Amino acid sequence: MKRLALACLLTLLPAALGAAPCGNSGAGFTAWKTAFATEARRAGVGARGLQALAQAGYASRTIAADRNQKSFRYSLEKFMELRGANAIVAEGRKRKARNPAFYAALERTYGVPAGVLITLHGMETGFGRFMGDSPVVSAITTLAYDCRRSDFFTPHAIAALTLVDRGEITAATLGARHGELGHTQFLPGNALAYGVDGNGDGRIDFYDISDALASTANFLRQKGWQPGRGYQPGEPNFAVIGQWNAASVYQQAIALMAARIDG
Repeated sequence: MKRLALACLLTLLPAALGAAPCGNSGAGFTAWKTAFATEARRAGVGARGLQALAQAGYASRTIAADRNQKSFRYSLEKFMELRGANAIVAEGRKRKARNPAFYAALERTYGVPAGVLITLHGMETGFGRFMGDSPVVSAITTLAYDCRRSDFFTPHAIAALTLVDRGEITAATLGARHGELGHTQFLPGNALAYGVDGNGDGRIDFYDISDALASTANFLRQKGWQPGRGYQPGEPNFAVIGQWNAASVYQQAIALMAARIDG
């Protein structure tokens, strides 16, 4: 009886504390959204954000992608082959040569070399050719609901709803399967914290290349990038690349491709 009572208490505890209980299928998503709306409201989310939450659907493709991540298990050589490293470098060099003043201005402001920003742009979205086909709000709220990594994605879900309030995205904005958005695939919490207006038009638009790359450079600088210092393995800025993506094979690939573009 004591065990049964304890089990009942643990089941009821999230609701008693006002936290939305997670789930492992789409069955409880609608009820979760109702509970999560209370959390979002307490966090300062306004009417537009709450409406976007109400409209969000359970993103089954996001869950499938989250359960089936394989690329970071590859060797560095295989990873670079699959990601088209040579093509990224070739196009990256052309982009740098076409618009040197743009990349030089970013490096003067943030200290991040062109090769790093160009490589991230190429790796994340093929230089903006494919920025995702999943509604950002639905994807990120689904991940916040899912029990696997709810604690990690919940702040990003709140951030996405806040971005809707600010008019920087809408309920219909498309991004990657894990809710990343724009040219360099910012998670919503990072977009909210590090987004900057790169083109001076008074708004932050991660689907505008100037805003996206300035925001990327700002992220790296705020995470500890040291202007003028190296970014290869063992050098000061290599660890900062790890703030963008925790997979070592990804970090090494970025460093190698960026050096070829900068060289």
